[in-house]
Amino acid sequence: MSHKTTLILEGGAMRGLYSAGVLDVFLKNDINVDSIYAVSAGALFGLNYKSRQIGRALRYNLKYVNNKNYMGFYSLITTGNIMNKDFCFNKLVYDLDRLDFETYQNTPVDFYAVVTNLKTGKPEYIKIDDAKKDIEYFRASGSMPFVSKPVEINGNLYLDGGISDPVPFKHVLETQPEKIIVVLTRPAGYRKKNAHSKALYKLFYSKFPNFVKTGTNRYKTYNETMDLIEKYEAENKIIVLRPSEFIKIKRIEKDTNKLQKIYDLGTSDCTNKLDEIKKYLKG
Repeated sequence: MSHKTTLILEGGAMRGLYSAGVLDVFLKNDINVDSIYAVSAGALFGLNYKSRQIGRALRYNLKYVNNKNYMGFYSLITTGNIMNKDFCFNKLVYDLDRLDFETYQNTPVDFYAVVTNLKTGKPEYIKIDDAKKDIEYFRASGSMPFVSKPVEINGNLYLDGGISDPVPFKHVLETQPEKIIVVLTRPAGYRKKNAHSKALYKLFYSKFPNFVKTGTNRYKTYNETMDLIEKYEAENKIIVLRPSEFIKIKRIEKDTNKLQKIYDLGTSDCTNKLDEIKKYLKG
């Protein structure tokens, strides 16, 4: 399906709060898109754009990031998941800081969460119209390898979409939208190094050779995508938002000051580019 305007959200665990800042500026300034392709933390934080809940992603992270039952080592050793399933996808969304499921469902934005199929090693782009019914796809998209159990949905096993398609720019190009906005969580010029060896992937995922191959080549996929994005950006065909400064932040960052800082950077970078974004969307 072709969309007029598509938004792409990179993952990056707590760096995703940069994107949350960008999206809150979008909501406050009536910047609308027709579809969103979101990966990992991009999906988990980005869903608040479709539910129209300004400030929610920042709010619950500042409040609960140091709660041992939210995410971190305690959750990993007690549940096998760095993100606590019951806390994050039950208590949080239904009680502690409720997700507005009704608004999510009624907002006319097609939301696709990217997941990686362990058997095939390939990305799948799951259209999520009902966040309540399909919340497990959000969990799968954000389930980081090595520190998360695979998420089983309809007989398939899934993990982090960032393994197979960390920034789904090529896929979005195939859908032929008129406009594309890309929100990255790394500064300009960033490229991945081969951080995880094939031996490590084999150690954890020996039953899934396709996933091992995909994980081992993840850095190449990412870097090739960045090259392509920068080419389109230089030709003024797309809008790219990315951190204008480097903020050292851990994937599971517990320092609330850093979380606030990366969010604030997202809001300021987006605000500074607002006129350019509006002109591009009208153009």
